[in-house]
Amino acid sequence: MQNNFTIYNSLSRKKEPFRPLHHPFVGIYVCGPTVYSDPHLGHARPAVTFDLLYRYLLHLGYKVRYVRNITDVGHLVNDADEGEDKIEKKAKLENLEPMEVVQKYINSYLRNMDQMNILHPSIEPRASGHIIEQQQLIEEILEKGFAYEVNGSVYFDVSEYNKKYKYGKLSGRILDGLQANTRDLEGQDEKKNPFDFALWKKATPDHLMRWPSRWSDGYPGWHLECSAMSIKYLGEVFDIHGGGMDLQFPHHECEIAQSTAARGKESVRYWMHNNMITIAGQKMARSLGNFITLDQLFSGAHPLLTQSYSPMTIRFFLLQAHYRSTVDFSNEALQAAEKGLQKLMKAVGTINRIKPSPSSTVNLEPLRQKCYEAMDDDLNSPVVLSHLFDGVRYINSAADGTEKLTANDIETLRKLFNDFVFDILGLKEETISAGDEDITANLMKIIINLRQEAKERKEWAASDKIRDDLKSAGIILKDKKDGADWEIE
Repeated sequence: MQNNFTIYNSLSRKKEPFRPLHHPFVGIYVCGPTVYSDPHLGHARPAVTFDLLYRYLLHLGYKVRYVRNITDVGHLVNDADEGEDKIEKKAKLENLEPMEVVQKYINSYLRNMDQMNILHPSIEPRASGHIIEQQQLIEEILEKGFAYEVNGSVYFDVSEYNKKYKYGKLSGRILDGLQANTRDLEGQDEKKNPFDFALWKKATPDHLMRWPSRWSDGYPGWHLECSAMSIKYLGEVFDIHGGGMDLQFPHHECEIAQSTAARGKESVRYWMHNNMITIAGQKMARSLGNFITLDQLFSGAHPLLTQSYSPMTIRFFLLQAHYRSTVDFSNEALQAAEKGLQKLMKAVGTINRIKPSPSSTVNLEPLRQKCYEAMDDDLNSPVVLSHLFDGVRYINSAADGTEKLTANDIETLRKLFNDFVFDILGLKEETISAGDEDITANLMKIIINLRQEAKERKEWAASDKIRDDLKSAGIILKDKKDGADWEIE
């Protein structure tokens, strides 16, 4: 098992060697979706990021318990402590039970994740299934003096917590700054301070999602679920907690405070955050109305799309950027990703057609090591892809006879691509139906025959036009003595 893996820890703000607490066992907790709408491209980013992490740790031989939660209660419309629950609001709009909404969009999310070849987590708990654990955690926080009850609701006392521990260490938002920014709001609600956050909210008479407690019939605050469920399934201290960068504050900051207040120690050793998807430089988000759902991407049914894009094209597009960098959406970028993916997958098929030579003209040994070094460097998938395309050049050169590969070289390339393209990066070959494939092959046969007839009549301009038009459409003709071969560029 390799031991050179480093990851960027958002808490220390630097890369650190990864040393699991209970080697070789690794605990990972990732904030999953709030299931009130169809998943969009922004949801695909953390899914691919932490699938890459999961796959690589498994590849290295670690035993991984990967927990990805589902938020199905307590996430309010303005992400604060007032307003409607997002799921309940959707239920009222669609005249459904809240759990009908939850199941509908869980099904949609999991279907899209399967399409993108995202491995299923070890455990996928729902917040609504862990109300008791959340209430127990609230009791612990109250007993330690870091929370208070008012009118049937329970709030975390940030000021009291900050006297003993440091609030804001993950996001860098210190309490003095929060006080200055929220002073105008003081006295407008039942909290001691506007920056205190809800652990339990008393339900209003028309609130549908409610559970009994000793404080009131109500529901847990949004932040509480992850603290309660990570402790339940991964223990008081575990290795990695991940999610989108937008969750650093307030969600993950509040998680740190809750767990530390209850148990007297921080529960997470490494915090990992992926960056955002942007569109025209602005974060892609449902709240901003500039999102594109995954189903729309796969079908092409959106005004911003010029064509449809396959699930593997979307995955490849995301892997082309490091998970901590932003990714700006454009049709041009997706089309470039589509061509890159086709080139990579074509090389995979070409490996099996290379005729081995007695001797070699290339040295493939450094290539595999470079791929591992890139993955060990905080999951640097774009660098991995660049090394794999070096392998593609070797494959294509061997196929056209400009390089020589031994049988051992060919097997080295085959294993390299199997390990990194499929096992670690999680890409897969996407097949078209046999009927579509036959139609395409037959059409190309007709076009090649028409071009051959033009050449026999010495109609060179017509012959060249057919070749050039096909190239413009992304199809390359390769003339041979007995006709021509074709391939997608």
